[in-house]
Amino acid sequence: MSLGNNERSMLRAMLSNASRNWTLTEILEATEWTDQVHVAGAGQALSEAGLVEISETSSRRVVLGTEGQKAASEGLLESRIWDWLQMSEESERNMQGLFSVGFERHEAGPGVGLLKSLGVKVESGSFVWDNEDTVSATIASRTSFIQSLADSGEDADSLDSSLIEHFQGRKDLIEIEESTTRNWTLTKAGVDTKVEDLQEVEQIGEITPELLQGESWRDAEFKPFDVNAPAPIPTGGRPHPMQALIERIRSVFLEMGFSEIEGDYVQSAGWNMDALFIPQSHPARTMQDTFYLNNPEKVDVAPEMLDLWAKVHEHGHDTGSKGWGVELDKEEAQTGLLWTHTTVNTVRHIAENPHEPCRVFGIGRVFRQETIDRTHLPEFHQIEGIIHEPDANLPMLISTLKTFYAKMGYPDVRVRPAYFPYTEPSVEVEVYWRGEWLELGGSGIFRPEVTEPLGTEWPVCAWGMGLERLAMLVLDLDDIRELYQPDLERLSKMPIL
Repeated sequence: MSLGNNERSMLRAMLSNASRNWTLTEILEATEWTDQVHVAGAGQALSEAGLVEISETSSRRVVLGTEGQKAASEGLLESRIWDWLQMSEESERNMQGLFSVGFERHEAGPGVGLLKSLGVKVESGSFVWDNEDTVSATIASRTSFIQSLADSGEDADSLDSSLIEHFQGRKDLIEIEESTTRNWTLTKAGVDTKVEDLQEVEQIGEITPELLQGESWRDAEFKPFDVNAPAPIPTGGRPHPMQALIERIRSVFLEMGFSEIEGDYVQSAGWNMDALFIPQSHPARTMQDTFYLNNPEKVDVAPEMLDLWAKVHEHGHDTGSKGWGVELDKEEAQTGLLWTHTTVNTVRHIAENPHEPCRVFGIGRVFRQETIDRTHLPEFHQIEGIIHEPDANLPMLISTLKTFYAKMGYPDVRVRPAYFPYTEPSVEVEVYWRGEWLELGGSGIFRPEVTEPLGTEWPVCAWGMGLERLAMLVLDLDDIRELYQPDLERLSKMPIL
């Protein structure tokens, strides 16, 4: 058996009193070490060699936190408020009275909440109670508990577990310090070891090219190395699965001949809604569905665009439509909001390039006041794209989407008729996943009410798809929320895209 120098030193020290149950302090003194890590490491190696037995005892000590120390000197918050309530006049027992005697607002709310849990009620704005003795006894018990910890804390086993649980639920009042005490005792094999066999020797711990060039290593003693010992598996950095998926989608569209465009999160309601022929009375435009902004509360829109949208919405302008028959509120059209879809990107691109054929896409974060569940988030990503050219048509749109999903690994794609305010015809795109069809987004041909005010009469194939739902397919997830949980272990186990 080969021992390292630390193991030899520790074993030699313990043989000076072979029957002793050695403590950490005693071993440090005997070996003249200053770092307890040496004791832990050497002791573990001697234990694995069968020369030493290790015994461990764990303890939990309750000590005061920063707020607990304050409570020990000034009194618990509920105790101070309770004392005031008992001494005050009945007419003063209200929140205003509480503030008038010096309690801050950040104290009053939590303090009253603590007293309510003990039976104190608020009726007609005044504090009342029926069980004064019970409240006083509970507060006295809590105060006594805090005072008992004032010096250096107490062993958890000697304290009331219900009070420990109570104060653990309150910020910074108490802390639980857990400690483990180890003792080392020689086994029979350890006792039988000869001291003269434990002299320290020079050991080689690293083989270098310089060492091998000479002959000194031939008679040297090498430090033992256990190739079977458990070791941490190094984990290198990698892109977040969502970012990796975005890059994969980007590369697919670029490969298909599309160009990428980008836009700003903050938009006017006009470009986000009115430009897409969404009526101003549409439910999606309410505060319950859209995030409107206080800053900027208003986003300037070119007057000529406001005039065009007003004509289209009110009577259809010269698009052949009757419009919505309702006057457009131009002030509302300039309201600032967080965009609800990246379609704003493509519409603005058409407006800036009305006579240039293009195939463009965008991947962006969008915002809607959705109820959070396994397939919905209020903040998510959308894949947007258009084909703007003289011969664009619905079969071209469908074949483009089927090609995209096939390149992503999902050849089973179908479309079915749908309704969207700004496309006609409109279709929803679905892929087959786990035995069922999953909707991933909407698509269609932009209505004339959308494109003609922008200066073009060419058809425009358009689509908008949810990226997170596609991520559920690619990463085999049941819940969208798993993508955004800060769980490094779970993220590291997701497929590398």
